[in-house]
Amino acid sequence: MASGGLTHYVVDEELDRKIIDAMQSGDEAALEAIPENLFKVGTAEIKNWYPVISAMNKTKLRYHLVDYVPCYRSEAGTGNAMAFVYWD
Repeated sequence: MASGGLTHYVVDEELDRKIIDAMQSGDEAALEAIPENLFKVGTAEIKNWYPVISAMNKTKLRYHLVDYVPCYRSEAGTGNAMAFVYWD
């Protein structure tokens, strides 16, 4: 089971969905293709998911998304997005 941040400070639901879709399909190449300049400040926390995804791919466990929550704090789009997932 894993939980954690996706985009931070400014929520980017499109990027979050790309990450979630890559996690679901186990597509490490799609994750590798995400431009480095998108991993600014708190959004770099997305990279904590990468070794988990790689390890789970090796175990052949099935991915399950429990929830994705874009947590907005302001009308300007600030906040952070969270994902809650597990593999079995």
